[in-house]
Amino acid sequence: MKLAYYPGCTMKTQAANLELAAVEALNLLGVEYVELERWNCCGTVFSMSSGERMHHLGSLRNLVRVQQAGYPEVVTMCAMCQNTLRQVNNEVRRDADSLAMMNRFMDEEPDYDGGIEVVHYLNLLRDQVGWDALKEKIVRPLDGLKVASFYGCTLLRPEEVSIDPLHEGVLEEFLLVVAQH
Repeated sequence: MKLAYYPGCTMKTQAANLELAAVEALNLLGVEYVELERWNCCGTVFSMSSGERMHHLGSLRNLVRVQQAGYPEVVTMCAMCQNTLRQVNNEVRRDADSLAMMNRFMDEEPDYDGGIEVVHYLNLLRDQVGWDALKEKIVRPLDGLKVASFYGCTLLRPEEVSIDPLHEGVLEEFLLVVAQH
């Protein structure tokens, strides 16, 4: 498995330790990842005002980078990046006029066609790697720790960009996997 990886600003600054651990886990799981070249900030917050498409260009440009690199999907660990990238992606998929306008603004970039899927790291682990494969690689389980899951608001809302739209408990599943060996 080889995938495009979008780190976002926070993974390179305040959450550098999370990125280090997460990419090391990908290495141990045999998942090849390629950090996008020339990525830029996603814009951090999806602007819901009509006519505010200029605020979506950063995210769209990142999706163009994935498309240019030839990947069908991009994985991110940051909750805000996942939310913003997916909301922009959904916007341009349902509104052809918005997509055409943003493609015109980025006249030096190839046009985005809406074909990229944005995947959160937890969904990658559950849906593509599998909990069993993850269990096999655990060398120091977190058993005995008292932990509680906290999704925050941007991983679950709005519903159409949720990493857990059916409320199956992807984070709770992950915690159970890493707590038990």
